[in-house]
Amino acid sequence: MSIRIDPWGYSVIEDYNKLFDLFGIQPFSEDLISQLDEVPYYVRRGIVFGHRDFDLLLKSIKRGDRYAVLTGFSLSGKLHIGQSLVIKSINWLASLGNSECHFILADLESYLIRGIPLEEARKLAEEDVLPNAIALGLDPEKCRIYLQSREKNVQRLAITLSKRVTFNELRAIYGFDPDQTSTGKIFYPLINAADILHVQLDEYGGKKPTIVPVGADQDPHIRLTRDLAKREGFVKPSSIYFKLRKGLLGEKMSKSKPEAAIFLSDTPEMARKKIWNAFTGGRPTAKEQRELGGNPDICSVYEAFVYDLIEDDEKLLEIREKCVRGEIICGDCKELAGDLLEKLLEDLACKREEAKEIAKQLLSE
Repeated sequence: MSIRIDPWGYSVIEDYNKLFDLFGIQPFSEDLISQLDEVPYYVRRGIVFGHRDFDLLLKSIKRGDRYAVLTGFSLSGKLHIGQSLVIKSINWLASLGNSECHFILADLESYLIRGIPLEEARKLAEEDVLPNAIALGLDPEKCRIYLQSREKNVQRLAITLSKRVTFNELRAIYGFDPDQTSTGKIFYPLINAADILHVQLDEYGGKKPTIVPVGADQDPHIRLTRDLAKREGFVKPSSIYFKLRKGLLGEKMSKSKPEAAIFLSDTPEMARKKIWNAFTGGRPTAKEQRELGGNPDICSVYEAFVYDLIEDDEKLLEIREKCVRGEIICGDCKELAGDLLEKLLEDLACKREEAKEIAKQLLSE
């Protein structure tokens, strides 16, 4: 079966195991997990499902080699809760050894792919994306933060890399239709690759292992970058992959469907309303639910517990078993999810307000 992953479009992956055979992603195995001193809950639960050369990165770390942690976000809309784990993973990955951190605010992606003016993208970075990232734990004193449009080394390297790849290679990875794809969109993957590889330039300390945490839909960028790294003599970057969150209505969580996503800037009242309208794995009536039990595996509310709201594995298992046995109904879980979201969003709002001035100063430099 053919699967095409679109880093800019609508990708729903029903069977992540197929990505191992089709694209060469390696499973994040129990053997790999056993090598970690700290195992975050999103790794324990298989939300991080795959990797490329993370095992080789760990060997470098154990030798004491310096390495880079790098990720970033398009400035095409406000951050939603489905993006928060990638940001949270930065501190964990940086804590593994002698690391440096880089966080990309991808305004050129927003401009070339979405047509968003650079000034509008910068404003979104200043008011939402960067403050929320800082509120989630990104430390601007320990992590280099930059806008793509201001990083000349990235732009120069992208031009250099463009000589190392053909249009047919790009089309094989991204599925570009030459009659419907702008040259800007065709060129952007080279900017993305330059983002990842430029930290190995002499100006940034030279060649080094690099780990990039991303959602599974971003793998085309990683594949291209690894190919280009080999051709240009860089160290091939490693990556870890997060499963994509489904939206509250049962589809992919997306910025373009505000009713299906919890945004980090939502008020608790807005979040509660979305949760109460969310798709669940419950039965048509409370009576049937108590008699037959529910199905947490297809429930977007239970998924919110798994990904964001409950880190205690025993508590999560208790909710799951009560659902399956019919001891609780969907209203019970929605009420709990609303309470937990209220606490999470209020805490983020406080930290976000404190971070806005920091973001403004960083992006005005």
